[in-house]
Amino acid sequence: MTEISLNILDIVQNSISACADEIRIEVSEDSALNVMDIIVSDNGRGIQASVLPTVDDPFTTTRTTRRTGFGLPLLKHHTELTGGNLNIESSVKGTVVKARFGLDHIDRQPVGDIAGVLIILISANPDIELLYSHKTNRGTYNFSTVEIKNVLEMDKLNDHTLLEAMREMIRTNLENISASVS
Repeated sequence: MTEISLNILDIVQNSISACADEIRIEVSEDSALNVMDIIVSDNGRGIQASVLPTVDDPFTTTRTTRRTGFGLPLLKHHTELTGGNLNIESSVKGTVVKARFGLDHIDRQPVGDIAGVLIILISANPDIELLYSHKTNRGTYNFSTVEIKNVLEMDKLNDHTLLEAMREMIRTNLENISASVS
């Protein structure tokens, strides 16, 4: 995966496969500490205890369509290239994936189009509560599908025009806090 946003998409897809209906994505950029933290947490059924110790091994997967799973191993590799790390905690109440990157390290992947990834997730999974938070030294931006649905008095956020407006709103708000996104 060439962008952090695609790693986030992969993790969230795993959360959805684990029957999560609430998923939190937190991005924190701290220029003083020179770190970028990505946390994805869910309320899904968790990772099997027998699989958890080897979940960052590319030859460990629960999929039946192929024998490898490269998402988490690649994420771990990319964090370690920047002096960071990957930590995964899981129980029957959900999973938390924490990735730390060196913020200005030359090997850190670009964040990429996080607004586009969020819109893909929202449009493809209208019944999932998605919460996104992005913090930089210039401020914090929070996004919640529940809040948007309540304000607009809608059950589903699947109208094309609305999705495009949300994408632009997310992009604008991330630009306003100088988030490292493209």
